Amino acid sequence: MNVVIKIPELLKEHNLTLRELSRLADVRHAALSELANGKRDNINFGHITRIAEALGITDIRDIIDLTP
Repeated sequence: MNVVIKIPELLKEHNLTLRELSRLADVRHAALSELANGKRDNINFGHITRIAEALGITDIRDIIDLTP
């Protein structure tokens, strides 16, 4: 199983750019870019929490998905 962070979907759904999400969530643009492109092996749950708070998300499944 792979953990997928649904950054591209969130950006589209909330009509944001990666840079805008970075500013709103107070997460480095580079870190978000790596998450969005699947180039990060570890997930900082502090980042996930800040993304959720910035976008008003209450269900982590809106941010993270598991794929076979």
